Amino acid sequence: MSHSKSTDNTLQFVLDGQIISLNNIGPTTTALNYLRETLRRTGSKEGCAEGDCGACTVVIGELHNGRIRLRAVNACIQFLATLHGKALFTIESLKQASPNKHLHPAQQAMINTHGSQCGFCTPGFVMSLFALYKGNTSPSRKEIHDHLSGNLCRCTGYKPIVQAAQDMYQLNANDAWFTLPGVCDDISEQEQQLIEQLQSITPSKSLQLQSISPIDGQIKTYSAPNTTEQLADLSLENPEATLLAGGTDVGLWVTKQHRILNHVIYLGSISELQQIKETADGLTIGAGVTLTDAFKRLNQHYPTLSELWRRFSSVQVRNAGTLGGNIANGSPIGDSMPVLITLGTHLSLRKGKQRRDIALDKFYLDYQKKDLAKGEFVELIHIPKPTENQQVRSYKLSKRFDQDISAVCAAFSLKLSADKVADINIAYGGMAATPKQAHHTMTALQGEVWNEATVRKAMQLMQQDYQPLSDMRASAEYRLMTAENLLYRFYLDTQQSVEDDANNSISGDATGNATRNKTALNVFDYIQEARS
Repeated sequence: MSHSKSTDNTLQFVLDGQIISLNNIGPTTTALNYLRETLRRTGSKEGCAEGDCGACTVVIGELHNGRIRLRAVNACIQFLATLHGKALFTIESLKQASPNKHLHPAQQAMINTHGSQCGFCTPGFVMSLFALYKGNTSPSRKEIHDHLSGNLCRCTGYKPIVQAAQDMYQLNANDAWFTLPGVCDDISEQEQQLIEQLQSITPSKSLQLQSISPIDGQIKTYSAPNTTEQLADLSLENPEATLLAGGTDVGLWVTKQHRILNHVIYLGSISELQQIKETADGLTIGAGVTLTDAFKRLNQHYPTLSELWRRFSSVQVRNAGTLGGNIANGSPIGDSMPVLITLGTHLSLRKGKQRRDIALDKFYLDYQKKDLAKGEFVELIHIPKPTENQQVRSYKLSKRFDQDISAVCAAFSLKLSADKVADINIAYGGMAATPKQAHHTMTALQGEVWNEATVRKAMQLMQQDYQPLSDMRASAEYRLMTAENLLYRFYLDTQQSVEDDANNSISGDATGNATRNKTALNVFDYIQEARS
């Protein structure tokens, strides 16, 4: 992209009430490195440098429906240039939030409950609590646990920290900067000032930054178009450029693999790609919609997937990462892909002015290889709404409940006609070089009576669909065994669902979904019987 009146060459964001303007910033300079090495704000820590431990957690503020929306992210993999037009809050910022320079309630509660020992993780915990405090007036214990799932503590333990999360709402806030949602509809003077600052730096032009790398002496470029047309042109002109959505994977290329990215094109400034449109048939989700927002909308239509979305990485990662990025990345262990495949998801791909539609199950060709030409990108994701009597489930197996990579992720979609299978779709992640459907198993079930004998027979065909590998997460034998038994678990869950529906129709009980979601099945109890 040439420099013109439609291009801005200055990065601007708000930090502690001041507009920061920068020009000579490398495209992969992380927010954490800028804070620690340039501003000497060393409160934010680097623990893992991959968005896993949460010690680097900061909060980003954006304009949203006339207010400021705050969300926690990992500064270690958040490129500084992506903060253009936003506000940044660090652990040092909390003093600024109080007119009397008192500790923020999140900080004071951590002190009161003795929630800190070595203190390395504490700033990250406090910033996560700060984001929770601003975004939820009365979180449940489960919501607190979920919100802290991206913060690791190795000495204090979580009990006093969770207690701090509960207690901070009872403390005198001394926090006139920002009103809590639901408490008061008035915008405070401090919030109004920030709104006006953000409005003054809201990107109206595409951003392009250039800098000379101290490593190889070459010019590095960062481009942030603000329309899909500009993105399409840039991608055609620079087919070797790295497309950046949320950065939760690309960030690791830099921090862990030490890749040198010569040209980064950021999708996050394109409003068209941040939208979710709903029709009678389905949802169309822009490639730049965050996982947090995409999962929230999907959960409204597919509530049985709530645990999968809850276990998808951490709050910080979901706040930064995008559904389009997760799909385009094409990881064989990406947890969204198996279930999206079973739902019949289609992608709109764009190259220049040309668009084409492709089914998600046809998009993945081989390990890290997609049906995506140079200069082509994922623009939109089309997901059908559930149809009558459709049953959808997804199960994730991993060593940790929270924020862990799947050993196996299974997804199922079933429609019955009377007692026979009218349509079934099964896909797995972690079982092959790509997220992949179980075609032999599906064929064996199609048109058959949906009963235990049929399901157990179909389970044996899983060996024809997958030849998994062994790695540090699981052995090939474990993966195959659990893949078979997750199909059996799905069968048992559908039987429970039928019983719940029958009971509800008699008693008028409206808690069928809750009962169904509480079904606890240890499928390993059935291994020997299922294999006999």
